[in-house]
Amino acid sequence: MRKKIYIGSMILFSLLMIGGVFYSLPYYVSKPGMAKELEPIIQVEDGFDGKGSFMLTTVRMGRANIYSYIEAMLFDYEEIYPLEAILHDTESPEEYNARQLHAMSGSKLNAIEVAYKKAGITVDYKFNGIYVVQVIPGMPAEGKLLPGDHVIKVDEKPLTSSAEFIDYVGKKIAGDQLSFTVNRKNDTKTVNVNVQPFKDNPNKVGIGISLVDDKEIIVKPEITVNTDEIGGPSAGLMFSLEIYNQLTKEDLTKGYRIAGTGTIDSEGIVGPIGGIEQKIVAADKAGADIFFAPNENGNSGSNYQAALKTAEDIKSKMKIIPVDDFDDAVNYLKKLPMK
Repeated sequence: MRKKIYIGSMILFSLLMIGGVFYSLPYYVSKPGMAKELEPIIQVEDGFDGKGSFMLTTVRMGRANIYSYIEAMLFDYEEIYPLEAILHDTESPEEYNARQLHAMSGSKLNAIEVAYKKAGITVDYKFNGIYVVQVIPGMPAEGKLLPGDHVIKVDEKPLTSSAEFIDYVGKKIAGDQLSFTVNRKNDTKTVNVNVQPFKDNPNKVGIGISLVDDKEIIVKPEITVNTDEIGGPSAGLMFSLEIYNQLTKEDLTKGYRIAGTGTIDSEGIVGPIGGIEQKIVAADKAGADIFFAPNENGNSGSNYQAALKTAEDIKSKMKIIPVDDFDDAVNYLKKLPMK
């Protein structure tokens, strides 16, 4: 009898342990990710090598289960966020992932444009359509278009920009039908969607999607950037520095391991990101000598200020350098002595 009770208790305990892993809580947990060298990821044709390295830094983000939630409560530099702090209104986890991957794509394009232009090289674009990032519930696109769909044509007309698409749809009236040529998981299909007024703006019609451009950048020498499943726009600054370093003879790394973070726009302006504290921890563990942090024009509570505090708390020897744009980072590196 006791043996049966013992076995039953062990089975119940095992089921509870397994359930704790697979039962999702209404929270996300983030923790320090990795600091990864960019040279293996970015390859400029016949590019120059550096003695040191530029590194992107990441944050590990995932839906909380019971164990990851408890772990985040107990350990420093692990954060808990309610779902609404991560997902947009009515956004699904799949839509969030699609948004992050497309944000990474946009970040890469901006970084390439900035680096090539700073190196004095012409940049051209080819527009290939739009990607669906989010579908608004209750609007006509729901159930017909999906996050990640690649829209190639509308009413058999190739798109030349997302702005053209928005203008074209905006000229329709409620009840008009649009025919979309869509590539979904390598399968091309036609999807028909009627336009209707938006509930919060009855004078405006649409189908209810958020979108981003699918643009191909055309440069010589050619470049490949392999980011796999890394999402988000926060590696933009470090991408641009690695690309520029491969394009120019002068080695900006000078033997140092240089980490950092920050979005970058097509003009080279560096923007703030989330999880700066966790990225400092990741870079310190990877042995970085220098860390570039968005300065936000010196505003209190900036990424740079948070990075300084974290580096001090963990007793890091990294130099934390504030940057507002691409030129700030390059000018700092040009003044560095060789390591």
